[in-house]
Amino acid sequence: MNDVQTQAAAARDGLAETTEFLKNEIIRKLTYSLGKNPAVAQSHDWLTAGILAARDHIVDIWHRTTRESYETGRKRVYYLSLEFLIGRSLADALNNLSLGEAMRRALGELGVDLDAIEVIEPDAALGNGGLGRLAACYMESMASTGVPALGYGIRYDHGLFAQRIVNGQQQEYPEDWLSFRNPWEFERRESAYQIGFGGAVQSAHNDAGSVWTPSEIVYAVAYDTPIIGWRGRDATTLRLWRSRAVHPMELDVFNRGDHLGALAARNRASAISNVLYPNDSTPAGQELRLRQEYFFTSASLQDLVRRHVRQFGAIDTLPDKVAIQLNDTHPALAVAEMMRLLVDEHKLEWEKAWEITQGCISYTNHTLLPEALETWPVALMERILPRHMQIIFVINARFLDGVRKSPEGASTDLSRISIIDEQHGRRVRMAHLAFIGSHKVNGVSALHSALMKQTVFAPLNAVCPGRITNVTNGITPRRWLLNANAGLTQLLSDVCGADVVDDVSKLDRLMPHIADADIQSRAQAARLANKAKLARFVKQELGILIDPQAMFDVQIKRIHEYKRQLLNILETIALYDSIRAEPYRDWAPRVKIFSGKAASSYVAAKQIINLINDVATIVNNDRATRDRLKVVFLPNYNVSVAEMIVPAADLSEQISTAGMEASGTGNMKLALNGALTIGTLDGANIEIQEHVGADNIFIFGMTASEVEHARQAPRDINDLQEKVAHLAGVLDAVAGGAFSPSDRDRYAGLVQSLRQNDWFMVLNDFDAYRTTQRRIDTLWSDRKEWWRMSLANTANCGWFSADRAIATYAKDIWGIPLNADAQQ
Repeated sequence: MNDVQTQAAAARDGLAETTEFLKNEIIRKLTYSLGKNPAVAQSHDWLTAGILAARDHIVDIWHRTTRESYETGRKRVYYLSLEFLIGRSLADALNNLSLGEAMRRALGELGVDLDAIEVIEPDAALGNGGLGRLAACYMESMASTGVPALGYGIRYDHGLFAQRIVNGQQQEYPEDWLSFRNPWEFERRESAYQIGFGGAVQSAHNDAGSVWTPSEIVYAVAYDTPIIGWRGRDATTLRLWRSRAVHPMELDVFNRGDHLGALAARNRASAISNVLYPNDSTPAGQELRLRQEYFFTSASLQDLVRRHVRQFGAIDTLPDKVAIQLNDTHPALAVAEMMRLLVDEHKLEWEKAWEITQGCISYTNHTLLPEALETWPVALMERILPRHMQIIFVINARFLDGVRKSPEGASTDLSRISIIDEQHGRRVRMAHLAFIGSHKVNGVSALHSALMKQTVFAPLNAVCPGRITNVTNGITPRRWLLNANAGLTQLLSDVCGADVVDDVSKLDRLMPHIADADIQSRAQAARLANKAKLARFVKQELGILIDPQAMFDVQIKRIHEYKRQLLNILETIALYDSIRAEPYRDWAPRVKIFSGKAASSYVAAKQIINLINDVATIVNNDRATRDRLKVVFLPNYNVSVAEMIVPAADLSEQISTAGMEASGTGNMKLALNGALTIGTLDGANIEIQEHVGADNIFIFGMTASEVEHARQAPRDINDLQEKVAHLAGVLDAVAGGAFSPSDRDRYAGLVQSLRQNDWFMVLNDFDAYRTTQRRIDTLWSDRKEWWRMSLANTANCGWFSADRAIATYAKDIWGIPLNADAQQ
């Protein structure tokens, strides 16, 4: 027997041994943890038993990682995020542990299909979109690159709402991811912290140690989930906080007959961790949102300070051992809360406390949209968090005084850099608080970081030069390539070498082979299999038949006017009209696939969803198109749906108004899997173009500077409609009810608004977008060139790995060296 045969035999023996071990473990979990006889166990019982068996493997690594972190005293990252869009975890964990095949065989020998039970695992939808998915990718990547880390967030009873489409309209329903409990987590009742609200403050001076006596106290109880890294190398901890009342029931009130009133305090406390993003269009909703943000921020800081003091003793060494990353402005109260803990609880002088606070905290900004930069009314803050409002006033006064005395002071408009906005009803600017309280502030793409310096943070950048830096977002290739696209992964391993799965930067080894006919054929076969799977899902969910041989043209993301799903559907209508007018042309067959949720209070976004579905109803039932065009809106977009769509996509729609998308991560996932991008010069599209080459991407439309100029200059919409082919006809058809025959005026207001104030440049970019789409039609018929471009995208998108992003954070912001064997 030669060496290869010996290794193969050893691998088979190892797989058989692992399979038998897992099989026994699954039966033990089913019997003793779930109390179920295998003969009567249901699918969710087998799923839970499988998860618990896999979790045991993770726990050993988790404990070892934690122990090593304490023994070495390495600096640790604490990642604060209001969102963690985790999705299903079993397949990802098995992949990272290299246990997928053994688990499949073990369950198979027990008469259970792993594929069948994997899909019933609930999506942990504790996030809204890219922000929360980025946080989840970073937690996995920190585990894979050896960065000691804890993620902090809220354990929502109900994540982002479940979306259903009823008569073409979005309907929101509670999302119940905990219906069968969460077998991945460990409750830590010993890690519970008191969180105060309201009350009064006793202090002689605002910047001296004070005594805050809250009028209401709730408990934050920790739930820990281990996140396993690639190859089972290390594990990080995701610690989510659940809110609980101090007393579950007021017994005296209950005994007086007020049974509902006796539970009022419990219900008020539990509301904090009940729902992700409560509607904040009402005063009650605003208050709950503020309470949520302070709740998880305070619990997290109390926890990390306790950990540090217990391990290292002295509080003044905190910046040497602790890096706190604020994922957007939601945890910005960390600046004030850290000052409260240091000044009031640990009795440090203000100057020393401020030095420690800035030394620990850094802030990631994710948006330039003014409406997305959080502000809170001063009156609300004073009522809910009186001590923090005092601290914010002092931070602001000291900061402004320092600027006033600086050489730049005379030329600085202090009102623009103040934390308190005095011109819009006295509001606390949370982004300003996070900026001033951090030692580093980063954008998430090269363009976004540059625009931060030029727009929203220009005044602060002038007085704090060098504070803004850039870390372009990244995605975990384990979930979004290796696990989501097995066929393409096998091809890449064969061509680039088996080590490409450990280091996706080696994908560039594919470049010399992108014109190879055999490799193109294998890539096309892998894509076709993914498209057939998605087609079956579409048929199952919507009853719509789509052809896997057609071009799958995909726009999957949160529904928002600046992301311009409206531009996409208007151009789709123009294409539909052209196909009907010229049925004899050999039109490239397309399936337009949309998916995403609109915020429950976002009327315009929900109208766009309605329009997409109304267009789908007309187009999909018109025989004149000869199935050359289909429109699909997949409801309830989540991580699992994305994992089906991304590897099946041929064309990736990244068409946001230039200058408004901070980065994007969907663009990275789709390009890595070989979808060609049609997009504007916005967010990370610019860097994707730099990496894949201008000849392998379709860029169209106005630049960010052109958009800004157009907004300042008056535009003649009538002249634009006359010059741009199809535009007036499309708008008239939508406004006149051609796609809403039962309600002719349904979209009249939408079109009128577009014609009066095209803030997102839908009409201005329509012609460039439509012209580019026709170029794509032509390319589709040249299969060799299409697949050359597709493989070029995959070969050059390894740079967009979250591992690279985490390495940049570690080096430039956190000051944490990576483990040598984990660097990629």
